[in-house]
Amino acid sequence: MVSILDINSKLTARIADIAEVAGYLWQRGWAERNGGNISVNVTELMTTRDIEREPISTISLPKIFPFLADNFFYVTGTNRRMRYVSQQPMENGVIIRINDRGDSYDIIADNDIKPTSEILSHLSIHNYMKWMNKNSVPGTKEVKVVCHTHPTDLIALTHNPKFLKEGVLTHLLWSMIPETRVIVPHGIGIVPYEQPGTMELADATIKLLDRYDCVMWEKHGCLVIGDDIIEVFDMIDTLSKSAQIYLNAKMAGFEPEGLTKEQLDGLVPLFGIPEQ
Repeated sequence: MVSILDINSKLTARIADIAEVAGYLWQRGWAERNGGNISVNVTELMTTRDIEREPISTISLPKIFPFLADNFFYVTGTNRRMRYVSQQPMENGVIIRINDRGDSYDIIADNDIKPTSEILSHLSIHNYMKWMNKNSVPGTKEVKVVCHTHPTDLIALTHNPKFLKEGVLTHLLWSMIPETRVIVPHGIGIVPYEQPGTMELADATIKLLDRYDCVMWEKHGCLVIGDDIIEVFDMIDTLSKSAQIYLNAKMAGFEPEGLTKEQLDGLVPLFGIPEQ
């Protein structure tokens, strides 16, 4: 079968961005072994030939995702390592097509690879964000990307109970460097520990996505949503920078002063970011 990328240059460019970010996640040490997963809605990039492509296989879904009907996604594969996704994205990930009822998906390119074991969580989040857009929920943004990874420094902070209270970790990281307040304007939600890969974890995450850019899973990792995979990576990278500043100060033996409330508030009119 001819690779889908051979006949679709726009999709090829989007897959290249995903591969670039997968490499960054590995290089940062945020994707040990097969840790982390990415899904990207690529529906707008698909051609008529792609849409009519014969499936390699079809998988039924245990629940219906009505707002994803006829949508296409690139999804990293189960048990696939990010370092290999970065080198060979179509040998370590797959493009799926949700059917017109939202209750199954076809694997259409390039290999018969199973999507990440957290595919139901990813589809639930994409479906919820589509629902929010369709219903014009205030503050809803376009979401095409769901990225889960394991940033060492951010996870370390979730082992401290004082940072698990609502708003505490957000304001700590905002206060370490002005860019964090600008690049992650809605802050961080916290999900108390849930077993990885479960619908309970997905449902707890969904409840926070109308308020936050990033959700930290206690003692596990983070999940970030956005319109562009590069921008999503930049959010995680910026949060990690803030965590490093805090932890480096603590290792040097002092509590970092951080930006004051007045200094943080001064960024709001300059960059048009929401007030908190």
